[in-house]
Amino acid sequence: MNVLFVFYVPSGGMDTLNRLRCKALKKYGIHASCLYYFWGAGVQNNDEVPMYITNNDDEIRGILTSGNYDVIVVTTDHTSFPRFRELGYTGKLVLEIQGYGAKENARKQLIEALPYVNRYADALLNPCTPHIAALFQELFPHIPQFHFPNCFDSEAFTYRPAVKPEHPIIAWLGRMEDNKNWREFLHIGHQLSYYIPDVSLWMFEDPNLSDPHERELFEQMVHNLGLRPRLTLRSNVANVQMQNFFSSIGDSGGLMCSTSKVEGGPLSVLEAMSCRCPVLATNSDGVALFIRHNATGKSYTLGNIAQAVQEALDLMINTERRENIRNNALRLLQTEFNPHLYCLSFISMLNQI
Repeated sequence: MNVLFVFYVPSGGMDTLNRLRCKALKKYGIHASCLYYFWGAGVQNNDEVPMYITNNDDEIRGILTSGNYDVIVVTTDHTSFPRFRELGYTGKLVLEIQGYGAKENARKQLIEALPYVNRYADALLNPCTPHIAALFQELFPHIPQFHFPNCFDSEAFTYRPAVKPEHPIIAWLGRMEDNKNWREFLHIGHQLSYYIPDVSLWMFEDPNLSDPHERELFEQMVHNLGLRPRLTLRSNVANVQMQNFFSSIGDSGGLMCSTSKVEGGPLSVLEAMSCRCPVLATNSDGVALFIRHNATGKSYTLGNIAQAVQEALDLMINTERRENIRNNALRLLQTEFNPHLYCLSFISMLNQI
């Protein structure tokens, strides 16, 4: 069976997820490829997964014809359904939603998708994100719906020992946009510095996807909070190298801080957990699937910076709890998010549509 995964650009979590599931499904006799409309920094991560980058109709028609795809899984872009039909594709179409950011935007986008889904979609897919699952049921009750967690290969992406950093590190990964909530991370880092004077802040981003206005505000806030001396900003780090960074952050006695307002199933959290880097995250929808407070990580209420600081301090100072969290997080990945379980769920979906 042949499957095509479609998204706008190869970057961030979608690049990681598509590569992971293409490689995993291959072991089960499913040949999967990826189509992106535009170039993205994730092309540097490609490791023998068939990948096409084009938004040209003639080229896409050729890809669809030569690939002989039984199923196309489109992430977010519901408007591609009639386009693919017009280009001659006659197989199954699945709309996957990994996240839209704010919940009100998710409702708006899925309401706009109604005529496309009802006419073309054979199934809907999401990684167990509560607000998306609820919208699916409300808006598309007659369309088959599938909910299972994203996969993660904790054997390939794992802890890499290195020289322990001199100072504890608090890290953040995302895009310079409102939903990723970089402001809250800077405030948390600023307040933590009063308790841990030598704390370092590392931020990982893809500047190609940042909002120019948000970046201006970011630079201004960094200056106003006096964070420049302790802040390191890294752009477009190759995914394979993130193992080393996450491992160092964990070894430093620090943590990853996920401040997003709403998330679907962020793979960056799983990556950190796999490298024994504990995670402090907002109690947003999809993250709760990974972060179980004081068991596999730490959670705090969005906007409550004082609470976030206290939870971060506990995670950094309470060594017994910290080790329990690191061990439990890794065990969770191995038992509930392994590629084998994902492939079984994905194949079950294919067999039902």
